[in-house]
Amino acid sequence: MRTALFFGILLSLATGAAAQLAPPNAAGVSMGHLHYRVRDVDANARFWVSLGGAPTRIGSNQAVRLGHVFVVLSQGDYSSRSEGAVVNHVAFRVPSFEALAKAGITVQRLEGFPGVGNTTTPEGERVELFEDAALNLTFTPDEGKHSAGSDRHNKPVGVPIAFHHIHLYLPGDEHLAAKAWYIRMFGGIGGKRSNYDAVDLPGINLNFSGGRTSAPMKGRTLEHVGFEITGLEAFCKRLTSMGVKLDAPYRKNPDGVATATLTDPWGTSIELTEGVRGS
Repeated sequence: MRTALFFGILLSLATGAAAQLAPPNAAGVSMGHLHYRVRDVDANARFWVSLGGAPTRIGSNQAVRLGHVFVVLSQGDYSSRSEGAVVNHVAFRVPSFEALAKAGITVQRLEGFPGVGNTTTPEGERVELFEDAALNLTFTPDEGKHSAGSDRHNKPVGVPIAFHHIHLYLPGDEHLAAKAWYIRMFGGIGGKRSNYDAVDLPGINLNFSGGRTSAPMKGRTLEHVGFEITGLEAFCKRLTSMGVKLDAPYRKNPDGVATATLTDPWGTSIELTEGVRGS
């Protein structure tokens, strides 16, 4: 009863707050959501709210909005956490860790990396955190020219919490192929985040590490990553013309949100949406 009342109050406070996903790039792409399959939806929602989010709903699922990204939570079992999968972890920025401590979030600082730490969800999923003091946040474009807000990583965060990156672990030199693929398919800006190869898209920085052993995301607690697409039907046609096989083709759902799904060549599960922006 207390849990239901807690979320009822928070949801009433969040009602009417517009979802502010990042404006799309020239290809129509921006970050949309992270979808977790969890055993305890309420406990995980409380965690993300304590981290600085606002509760809402995406379709039938409980969700929490953290700046320019939704964290979507659906109840269910999973094979394992993200450790060992191609998408190894996600990361957020905050001004400092002190405010998180007051909200009951425990941050384990990373030795030798000032301003970098980790916390864990109720399911034991690692979430990397950066405060403004961190030295390895900055993004440098390969061509030396920022665009579409890619210089945001080089400034103080300016908000209570902001999504920063997902980190992909790939075998051999596949991190270079993955970087090129995300630039080509999604119109990303190639560069470096600290010493990592990276691709920047509005609302998300994709980081790539090579020389790792990893498995597909499918079945993990982080079920998929979601990109919001302006003009999704045409975008899907462009992807298929470039040799991408969609796991589920474009369709318009009864709630007005259009979707399609695909898996990248390394096992990253991706949902494409159009309409979540206005949820």
